[in-house]
Amino acid sequence: MSSLSVETLAADAAEPITSAGNAQLGIAVLAGIAVIVLLITTFKLHAFLALTIGSLALGAFAGAPLDKVIASFTTGLGSTVAGVGVLIALGAILGKLLADSGGADQIVDTILAKAGGRAMPWAMVLIASVIGLPLFFEVGIVLLIPVVLLVAKRGNYSLMRIGIPALAGLSVMHGLIPPHPGPLVAIDALGADLGVTLALGVVVAIPTVIVAGPLFSRYAARWVEAPDKMIPQRASEDLSKRPSFGATVTTVLLPVVMMLAKALVDIVVDDPENSVQRAADVIGSPLIALLTSVLVGLFTLGRAAGFTKDRLSSTVEKSLAPIAGVLLIVGAGGGFKQTLVDSGVGQMILDFSKDWSIPALLLGWLIAVAIRLATGSATVATISAAGLVAPLAADMSTTHAALMVLAIGAGSVFFSHVNDAGFWLVKEYFGMNVGQTIKTWSVMETIISVVGIGCVLLLSLVL
Repeated sequence: MSSLSVETLAADAAEPITSAGNAQLGIAVLAGIAVIVLLITTFKLHAFLALTIGSLALGAFAGAPLDKVIASFTTGLGSTVAGVGVLIALGAILGKLLADSGGADQIVDTILAKAGGRAMPWAMVLIASVIGLPLFFEVGIVLLIPVVLLVAKRGNYSLMRIGIPALAGLSVMHGLIPPHPGPLVAIDALGADLGVTLALGVVVAIPTVIVAGPLFSRYAARWVEAPDKMIPQRASEDLSKRPSFGATVTTVLLPVVMMLAKALVDIVVDDPENSVQRAADVIGSPLIALLTSVLVGLFTLGRAAGFTKDRLSSTVEKSLAPIAGVLLIVGAGGGFKQTLVDSGVGQMILDFSKDWSIPALLLGWLIAVAIRLATGSATVATISAAGLVAPLAADMSTTHAALMVLAIGAGSVFFSHVNDAGFWLVKEYFGMNVGQTIKTWSVMETIISVVGIGCVLLLSLVL
């Protein structure tokens, strides 16, 4: 292909698919988001279908030709799945190995054996944060709830005193730390550096999880005394062998260490032609880091638990089926994001925000909060907000682009309520009524969001 044709294609790609003015575009965005919210909340339509229809509605309201809207949507869907789909799949495999091998229970039992009394809520935060790193939020809850109930009953603790720290650890990982789908998609959409985002995410996550977990749980335990429930059986209690604590923790933290090492080398060496930096860029790339962790996990988790080759194959296969829905939602969200970008909405927000005194990071958080409250989905909120504020991140430094990802992630977990599947999951597992769930879970999510954005804004002042 000649350079002329490449330049022509680039120019065409940069050209908005509609010539609508800012007012019409603003109405189109609100209408598109309203369609998505209505379909998800009122008609209970799957988020994948709702995002697809909402993208087409957005283009139609903006007056764009339908063929161009479809092209934008499919381009965004393809590039998003290409960017994060394999990473989500690898994360799911690692999480399934951790759960089925008994590695998760090994972490839990080892830490609980060392903790007691006042240290127990802190131990639960540590357990949830380590286990929540490779696991989807829902899987983490299923794994940890039996442990929470067991510890509360045997130690005579309030269920909220133990449960809230565990939920806080899982939720903070879900909203702020890659390789969870939301942060990965935001990193991809904003062109942020994954290693830097991971490093800053850990810095933001530590104070956030402390305030929302052990500290808030003192008050939650006074406000709500969740009813005593029968202790369910833990998933791996029937296993005769378990992987060791050291091997399990090493496997879980391996991709984190590899990605952080890449970020450190990039900062220290800062020479793209340097052979050390090039090697670090390969070793610390998310794909290689997660793939390495999965391959190591097959031995340190699977074989250590006595899994046969057939059992390992079956575990990997079973881990992929549940993420089909997640991948479709993430892909459709990427399509919606691309439709927003191609219709010129990002430029519209850029034009408007010049006249506002709101910092860009706070604007990203507010947009994510609004979409989270409307749709109930942290992933949809993250994807949509990232698409809307992408132009704001174009001229940002590496650290500030990473902070924008974290600002959006913090906004995406704000005040979970009745339109969020996680709300009902927590309610049922803890045996609470709606009011009790709002006083505990919903308030905890809000604390995570507010403390998270506070830490992000503080970091933006010094970095």
